[in-house]
Amino acid sequence: MKKILTFLVVSLISFSAMAEQHSSVNAELSDAIKAFNIAYTSNDMDAYFATYTDDATIYFYGERHKVSAYREEWTEFIVAGGGVEKNELSDLRVQMMPSGDVAVATYFIDNRTREPDGETATVRAFETEVWQKIDDEWKVVSLHYTEIPAE
Repeated sequence: MKKILTFLVVSLISFSAMAEQHSSVNAELSDAIKAFNIAYTSNDMDAYFATYTDDATIYFYGERHKVSAYREEWTEFIVAGGGVEKNELSDLRVQMMPSGDVAVATYFIDNRTREPDGETATVRAFETEVWQKIDDEWKVVSLHYTEIPAE
């Protein structure tokens, strides 16, 4: 009986330690997601693109994009006078894998983008990101962005 009680106590302590670890990792990832979106909203291309791995899978507007091509395209857009004016997140959900170094984040986005000619476009979208902790930093390894048609 004593062995069983000892086993239960050790198990509960282990689960408690794992829960604390995952809570800390979730907070760390949440901060990375916020920083990623702040960089995007403030048109800080260096900080925004530094969050992606070089070989990340990016899918939006019906096709896959290479990070290098996306960066080039987006930088030209910003230099021409375009940019993000609003990018508000809601309903953020994070699913951490048991290893604690891979997670899936999903959320809704309310976005307003300014075209180089001054016109603005407002959209609502849903985004899914796969994050991986690489060399002690959270990186986006996959992103899927889908606009939600206006009703």
